[in-house]
Amino acid sequence: MRIVSINIGKRRRLEARSFRGDTGIFKEPVSGRVVVGALGLQDDAVVNGKHHGGPDQAVYLYRQEDYDWWSEELGKPVAPGTFGDNLTLAGLPAPALVIGCRLEFAELELEVTAPRIPCNTLAARMGDSGFVRRFIEAERPGIYCRVIRPGGVSVGEIFTLEDYPGAPVDTVELFRAAQRRLSPDELRRFLDAPIDERTRAKFESKLAGRRD
Repeated sequence: MRIVSINIGKRRRLEARSFRGDTGIFKEPVSGRVVVGALGLQDDAVVNGKHHGGPDQAVYLYRQEDYDWWSEELGKPVAPGTFGDNLTLAGLPAPALVIGCRLEFAELELEVTAPRIPCNTLAARMGDSGFVRRFIEAERPGIYCRVIRPGGVSVGEIFTLEDYPGAPVDTVELFRAAQRRLSPDELRRFLDAPIDERTRAKFESKLAGRRD
């Protein structure tokens, strides 16, 4: 398993029917060693702090194998960084990773926290108002991580996976859960995993509402 591309975005204006405003979704590959801190890659723009970024969504990962799938699906090349991923990775066994498992690089250590939930910014970026639905149906959401140990990374670097010791909940399960109503038992199961704080707050609120 290795890093195929490291991608950084600058603040940019996007004008489309589904979205108008500034965004950091346009990521471009960079060369050399890139430092990753607690809030993500150095010099990478996070414009909408309410819904994106923060300690639990510090780094967004996407598989090269899933970009290859999209290239075939869309009939045109889809380059690393297109979906706003910071690290494009090759060799991950599946689109899903267990919440709480860790990716260990030479210096950097990341912990999986959540899938990416698509929004209108992604649809605008792709120039397709129906792309959110296509992204949901494809179930290849990519993976958000928190930074356990900051450090530098470089293209071509090899990494390993460390299993999560608790009960497994994977990112595609959590991705599907965002699309439907959950039972109290399901909510408790997800809350037992080290999910991101935005999702945790939503699920705790839903669980509290069910008790009321």
